[in-house]
Amino acid sequence: MAIDIKKGCGSLVILSGPSGVGKGTIGARMLARHEDMCFSVSATTRAIREGEEEGVNYYYKTVEEFEEMIRNGEFLEYMQVFGKNYYGTPRKYVEEKLSAGMSVLLDIDVQGAMVVKANYPDAVLIFIAPPSLEELHRRLSGRGTETPEAVERRFAQAKTEFTYVDKYDYVIVNDDLEIAVQDVEAILRSRELSSDHYKSEVFAILNAEAAE
Repeated sequence: MAIDIKKGCGSLVILSGPSGVGKGTIGARMLARHEDMCFSVSATTRAIREGEEEGVNYYYKTVEEFEEMIRNGEFLEYMQVFGKNYYGTPRKYVEEKLSAGMSVLLDIDVQGAMVVKANYPDAVLIFIAPPSLEELHRRLSGRGTETPEAVERRFAQAKTEFTYVDKYDYVIVNDDLEIAVQDVEAILRSRELSSDHYKSEVFAILNAEAAE
């Protein structure tokens, strides 16, 4: 079921790319600069971690609650990571924010991005890429939050994610964080200035002149 968003609402912006490319950091910078933008709060079945808050970091659900939401069509997209925890984007949250004029950022994987694009064709798909595979591996290892086996698993997954690049509207290489953020801003600004965005306003001006 596609999202029906009326003119004047915010943009749905999808940031995708392998773990370690800096999607979350870019998104956080965007939020700090733009008051009319928010991150989508996902639902998950993983346990809440120290310092996290319900409705801020995630909506924490039991497996039964999550699967009931799936049956009710309450997700814009969802996935089960490595056969364990579910993660999903609640449709209601996104629709409410867009309708209120907010632009919504989604930090999701490539498969989820394809599902969202099918449900909402006007979504802006941006693939965040590392400057090189060597740099990506260095970033993954440098985080120190996962075992070497988990790092290699994410690195292997990254190579698969690169095959989706041609399905995205834009690609940004995150070699310099500030430039990457500026590139995202430039993309959204260009969308605001597109002919489709202002078409009705231009026609209204022409019609008003013809009526004089």
